Amino acid sequence: MPLDDRYSLAFRLYPYVRSADQDAAQPVRHPVVIFGGGPIGIATALDLGRQGVPCVVLDDHEGIGQGSRAICFAKRTLEICDRYGCGEPMVDKGVVWNLGKVFHEDRKIYEFNLLPEEGHKYPAFINLQQPYFEKFLVDRVREEQAAGAPIDIRGRNRVDAVRTHDDYVELDIMTPEGPYTIQADWLIGADGASSPLRNMMGLDFEGRVFKDSFLIADIKMHNDDFPTERWFWFEPSHGAGASTLLHRQPDDVWRVDFQIGWDVDRKEEMKEENIRRRLDAFLGPDVGYDMVWSSIYTFQCRRMDKFRHGRVIFAGDAAHQVSPFGARGANSGMQDVDNLGWKLGLVLAGKAPDSLLDTYCSERRYGADENILNSTRATDFITPKSPVSHMFRNAVLNLAEHHAFARPLVNSGRLSVPCVYDGSSLNSEDALANGPERTRPGSPCPDAPLGEGFLLGQLGGDFTLLTINCDAPDAGVEADGVTAKRVALGDTSDALAERYLGQAESAVYLIRPDQHVAGRWGHYDETAVKAALRRACGKD
Repeated sequence: MPLDDRYSLAFRLYPYVRSADQDAAQPVRHPVVIFGGGPIGIATALDLGRQGVPCVVLDDHEGIGQGSRAICFAKRTLEICDRYGCGEPMVDKGVVWNLGKVFHEDRKIYEFNLLPEEGHKYPAFINLQQPYFEKFLVDRVREEQAAGAPIDIRGRNRVDAVRTHDDYVELDIMTPEGPYTIQADWLIGADGASSPLRNMMGLDFEGRVFKDSFLIADIKMHNDDFPTERWFWFEPSHGAGASTLLHRQPDDVWRVDFQIGWDVDRKEEMKEENIRRRLDAFLGPDVGYDMVWSSIYTFQCRRMDKFRHGRVIFAGDAAHQVSPFGARGANSGMQDVDNLGWKLGLVLAGKAPDSLLDTYCSERRYGADENILNSTRATDFITPKSPVSHMFRNAVLNLAEHHAFARPLVNSGRLSVPCVYDGSSLNSEDALANGPERTRPGSPCPDAPLGEGFLLGQLGGDFTLLTINCDAPDAGVEADGVTAKRVALGDTSDALAERYLGQAESAVYLIRPDQHVAGRWGHYDETAVKAALRRACGKD
């Protein structure tokens, strides 16, 4: 379908420019090369570049992709982007929503609030077309480059071959001016679901492909009848699909998903008159709209067996895929970046063994499995494959309309939440008696109000020693060249006390650079905290 002009916004963000590497007599070696210039590749470069790690991004295009594709960006992703310096403009542009509604036929079954508590800087979700999301990341890269960050984005640099060695990777690259070769200490595969890199290395996915098809239509219309909420219909009475999902996006653009079945003629379904037939049945004959973008997709819940293969590390859709219901794709990819960036930075600085990168694989594989489990359950609920499962699904919907106990059983896509790394080898003991369950070791730190600001902004992107109502060295704590800065809090708000103290009067938290809890105690114990810091760096 033809694209609306807004989706080509500054499309050539990094047009081809000849690199000095192309004129070198021998292949130039770089600390990090990133294969893929989508949101995960650019975010990885931003994370590493802000640490001072030189990195090269290779992309076979010259800018952001076409079509809105991912549109739902979760609170955790916005918090990560806030640390990178681009969270606020994303929210300013995006459509903020916390409320969702579930319908069966033409009846509203129930509604839910994804962020019912106060005291967070960011909302549960924003809707923002992926091209905008990518552009905000690239804009931030440009600002960091101007400040000296060693990030090099190379458009129209297509990787044609990869050769792995024990301590480096070699890449053959094709450009408009011919081929050249470079080397990398570490290669990050962020080249999407079809991943040429994965194919070059003879690697594959494990998991399920679900036999159903979904039609996406992004349309531009002015319609105040649909508020800024997530609306999901099971068996909608308009009959345009077995299920329908409606989301609002910026610029008066709306995303409509229709479940259209497995045995369909995709070429016929993608004809504009047939897409309009479904839209007219859904919206009514008197609603005017313009087509912006459309696509057909199937559900896939799959992942690689390992995300690390020697000096090659995979992230985002290149490593794992889930169904789009639940907004777990781009959001889980951003959590990959958040997990990998600080670990690779420590390894390259010589402050951690490269075995620390194995915990990227174990932790994010755990996260991928959690996402795949939830996505599989959602898909099975949305697309029942037998008369019995269909009858059970509708019985649950009927119960949920009148009884709250049945509502957790309704699964129109469990929405993205950050993973808790329970059982990670980087976690230390939970020594905070009666501490809140939500901030146990392995948990992502929940935000909380602090005067005019918020807690997560104080933590930043370094190791942090958070002390609440107790003493500790002002300089923080240091172990084997790694320092955890101190953030000291007293006079806690009710929200901070509920989220970090529970029944305890004081607390000490060691928090990782990705803002996951590494360990916690009721008071400062230097020996215990230093041991936890070493363990969090993979030295124990």
